[in-house]
Amino acid sequence: MRTTVNLDDDVLLAAKGIARRDRTSIGAVISDLARKGLNSDQYNHTDGAKDRFYGFSPLPKRGSPITNDLINRIREDGPY
Repeated sequence: MRTTVNLDDDVLLAAKGIARRDRTSIGAVISDLARKGLNSDQYNHTDGAKDRFYGFSPLPKRGSPITNDLINRIREDGPY
């Protein structure tokens, strides 16, 4: 796909150097670098993001679910 982007000079020089070293095109180098960046932890939201609730990850399951009956029984048992 052809598109126009503005790159900082240092990024372009680095991409040209990598392309020259690897004997490939600058476009292939920049695509590879962008892909690696998008797969990094900073942008990769497939690591359980669907399990998150308003940015918080739930605790792992430990057994039975917490119900109102369970909470009431704990309250009735007295101080901890």
